[in-house]
Amino acid sequence: MPDITPDSIASSPVIDIAAEAAGSFAVDTVVRAAATPEREQPYAALGLKPDEYARIREILGRRPTSGELAMYSVMWSEHCSYKSSKVWLRQFGEKVSPAMKKNLMVGMGENAGVIDVGEGWAVTFKIESHNHPSYIEPFQGAATGVGGIVRDIISMGARPVAVMDALRFGAIDDADTARVVHGVVGGISFYGNCLGLPNIGGETWFDPVYQANPLVNALAVGVLRHEDLHLANARGVGNKVVLFGARTGGDGIGGASILASDTFSAGGPTKRPAVQVGDPFAEKVLIECCLELFAGGLVEGIQDLGAAGISCATSELASNGDGGMSIDLDAVLLRDPSLTAEEILMSESQERMMAIVRPEQLEGFLAVTGKWDVETSVLGEVTDTGRLQIDWHGQRIVDVDPRTVAVDGPVYERPIAYPSWLDAVNADSAASLPRPTGGAELREQVLALAGSANLADKSWITDQYDRYVLGNTALSFPDDGGMVRIDEESGLGFAVATDANGRYCYLDPYQGARLALAEAYRNVATTGATPVGVSDCLNFGSPENPEVMWQFSRAIEGLADGCLELEVPVTGGNVSFYNQTGDQPIHPTPVVAVLGVIADVARRVPSGWQDEGHNLYLLGTTSLELDGSAWAGLLHGHLGGRPPAVDLGRERDLAGLLSAGAKEELIAAAHDLADGGLAQALAEGCLRFGVGARAWIGELCERDGVDAATALFSESTGRVLVAVPRDEDVRFLGLCEGRNYPVLRIGVTDGTASTGAALELQDLFRIELDELRGTWSSTLPAHFA
Repeated sequence: MPDITPDSIASSPVIDIAAEAAGSFAVDTVVRAAATPEREQPYAALGLKPDEYARIREILGRRPTSGELAMYSVMWSEHCSYKSSKVWLRQFGEKVSPAMKKNLMVGMGENAGVIDVGEGWAVTFKIESHNHPSYIEPFQGAATGVGGIVRDIISMGARPVAVMDALRFGAIDDADTARVVHGVVGGISFYGNCLGLPNIGGETWFDPVYQANPLVNALAVGVLRHEDLHLANARGVGNKVVLFGARTGGDGIGGASILASDTFSAGGPTKRPAVQVGDPFAEKVLIECCLELFAGGLVEGIQDLGAAGISCATSELASNGDGGMSIDLDAVLLRDPSLTAEEILMSESQERMMAIVRPEQLEGFLAVTGKWDVETSVLGEVTDTGRLQIDWHGQRIVDVDPRTVAVDGPVYERPIAYPSWLDAVNADSAASLPRPTGGAELREQVLALAGSANLADKSWITDQYDRYVLGNTALSFPDDGGMVRIDEESGLGFAVATDANGRYCYLDPYQGARLALAEAYRNVATTGATPVGVSDCLNFGSPENPEVMWQFSRAIEGLADGCLELEVPVTGGNVSFYNQTGDQPIHPTPVVAVLGVIADVARRVPSGWQDEGHNLYLLGTTSLELDGSAWAGLLHGHLGGRPPAVDLGRERDLAGLLSAGAKEELIAAAHDLADGGLAQALAEGCLRFGVGARAWIGELCERDGVDAATALFSESTGRVLVAVPRDEDVRFLGLCEGRNYPVLRIGVTDGTASTGAALELQDLFRIELDELRGTWSSTLPAHFA
């Protein structure tokens, strides 16, 4: 794909195609297209390759009309068609066990996955990227990312109940980072807060590798009764095709083909016209309107309008249904009457839905949309022709087999190549870096990590989000996972967490993807929930780079293998390619979201301890695993070696232990060990509720054969720090013994604000919590407040 450059703003390919269509005649009809095969068309400016354009002509038996060219260009884009990733994504459907299918109601291929969580309830969830728009126009890019993923949830028949986001920005001290951070956080908080949805978690990372390619991955969760499930298909000849919601405007035109499927040049933010503009108040009304339509049985099929707009909704609904659809484009309600047919087809204006409605239900449908003051227009009907036919100004401008647009697009087996630089990087282990032995230096490094950009308090960001609206939030920031109550009577709830470590994936994408899965899985388990499903957002550089495709293929393989080992299905997700500037890609960043179920949210487990006198136990063992760690990166500027080993069988055992401990109310707090290791887990456990801890690591060092620095900073997997009330010690230790999981008492909770709380490592150092909190909480405000 060509780089996006500042000059490209001046000549929009969408304007070019509209001008081309109007060059010698008002409407480029199917008849005229057949009669003028020699007419040149701006396919390259729309992101199509010469061979792709030739294939379109072959499919149609003529050149495409300008309207058809617009549709194929957006639907065959990388963002919409997954043409470079399909061959690898199939593993998620192939590496599946019977246990993984047991509670899966809807899997990949629909707007969002759906999991049966019991008691007649289902949960739908999905994570998607809005990366490029969030660099061009951070506020609207992030806001519409939230809006788009929420509409995916609505389209499944569910009520959205929570959102979450996984964010990655450039260096925290770079001047442009503040522009992006303020815009993205402002957009997320504006849209989510106005919708009245709690933002219950996520993650924020800073790294120079994301400087010109921030990642904004938005997740939404919805709940529904089994009988309320809806799918995206257009069945029933004669059923009406209805567009409702906001009017169609000129914003977001070509966002999928022109913006999301290109790389950035070094010139900086461009392509502002391709970024959508959101209205959360219109979406809030749309949510309530849709739920009333569902409750009234007035909808046969439904599709949200996101990437590719009407082009996507019509072609996908037709492809998934009876195969035919007739549309009158003049019936589309417009904000801007000057829009051409091509612009109407490509527009990605927000807050729009398309429904399939039986003729006898149309009056009732219109009554509901009228009640909610949602503008509605009947565009056409379902046919049995096997063709998607679109008319404008009384003339046919589109006549295609919808499957050739939405399903049977190009599929590439891109070249892959093992990175030429990787062996040298893997050989450069952090094990040879100098490690402190004295208490004073260890203390200094613990504080440095706690105050570092990636481990510091994120409340400057999260305090801008409403996390308790709707009144069902059981856990949120800064706990390991977010948790929401589904049923007020039974207490049934779900937990969700997202994770990824681009540094690990840079060192080994296969292992890095498995580590992301393991950490998200473990974070859900620490809340007391049982992990049941996965959604992923796979962020990579250009698929035209064989080394990037090698990284992508290995990450997919690692994630698919890992899900099979854990027996949790991938329910859906998103691929985001072209995350690079020039020829410099980001680190491979497969963000993994894991959903879990808990029978009663009253038995949730927070990440920090609230009382003095609890014993602190470390579950799992520690090895010399500092490669790719926060310690190596921050204190030595080092990235090399191989990421930590992960035993997913043991992770599954650990999750079962934590779930049982929560159910029996044996565990007062649980915090997974990951970035920053034991030191960071102890710090965050103390800071969660302001209760200190006295810890000792001598026995740990002796048992595991490690030095003090390794005990504190290693990022070995399969480890969780738990606080156990003393009167539950015997039962807890019996649980660990019965499940044959390593456990070691390493401390006790001790000290509150009134008694002088501190984090004390016996015989090494002591840090007053006031000092620790000051260091931990000051980093983001210092850069962005």
